[in-house]
Amino acid sequence: MGFGEKEEALVKESWDFMKQNIPHLSLRFFTLILEIAPAAKGMFSFLKDTDEIPENNPKLKAHALKVFKMTCESAVQLREKGEVVVADASLKYLGSVHLHKGVTEPHFEIVKEALVRTVKEAMGEKWSEEMKEAWGEAYDQLAAAIKAEMKAEAAADPFAKITTPSS
Repeated sequence: MGFGEKEEALVKESWDFMKQNIPHLSLRFFTLILEIAPAAKGMFSFLKDTDEIPENNPKLKAHALKVFKMTCESAVQLREKGEVVVADASLKYLGSVHLHKGVTEPHFEIVKEALVRTVKEAMGEKWSEEMKEAWGEAYDQLAAAIKAEMKAEAAADPFAKITTPSS
């Protein structure tokens, strides 16, 4: 599909609308991830040994806020910068973390599904198939950049025990 002016406008419009409710939407985003893939809970140190309700877990709330905001802001800047740009972190760092946590291709798809569902819920009647495609493309480009860093780190460390996802 590509990420052109129309896609950029749809992502920016929806992000501007969602900014009004970032704490709620970021928690919803992570709740959806855990609903779609309950086993993902074990990938987060602050969730491993707890049955605490997500709304009551301050570490989850902070992490969800950071991830949701970074993902959305990366999408908004995609066309303007011509590449994936991540605030408050580097792609190299994100690749390293994802590699060492054992993130694989299906995990990226779960996060994409949760992101698209979160945006859809947030946008209500303003939601469209075009908006879904725009957010999907923006996320795919972010995921591809993280996966490239994962592969680079795995290649640099011949003793890495983690299998990198395929592109």
